[in-house]
Amino acid sequence: MTVNTGSAKWTGSLKEGKGHVSTKSGALSDQPYGFNTRFEDAPGTNPEELIGAAHASCFSMALSMVLGEHDLTPDSIETTADITLEQQAGGFTVTKSHLTVKAKIPDATEETFKEAANGAKENCPISKLLNCDITMDATLQS
Repeated sequence: MTVNTGSAKWTGSLKEGKGHVSTKSGALSDQPYGFNTRFEDAPGTNPEELIGAAHASCFSMALSMVLGEHDLTPDSIETTADITLEQQAGGFTVTKSHLTVKAKIPDATEETFKEAANGAKENCPISKLLNCDITMDATLQS
């Protein structure tokens, strides 16, 4: 079992307040977040951006693992996760994560790549965590 830690501190009201987010590893240290970084493109981060980074990185590692099960080693896997936050009847909800994947994998067939990518999409731990529609565009590059 592995336990990793992220933390956040918030002060003030929703719209005027400010927060800072950190990770135990120090990769993030007191990074600002708030209403303005979430909805108004102010400098800083936001929960959806962090979820996107987590999903993209988790998927890339899972894809590498699945490819290894087929004796394939990727030269590169580039993944972007677009996280959609929508206002619904009960408030705001993360409704989608769309993965865009570009991979260079020597000796991989399109069929093997698509099968591996779909398996990684379904089974990476962050995909399993998210309760939303997860879609993907996966491109095998030569």
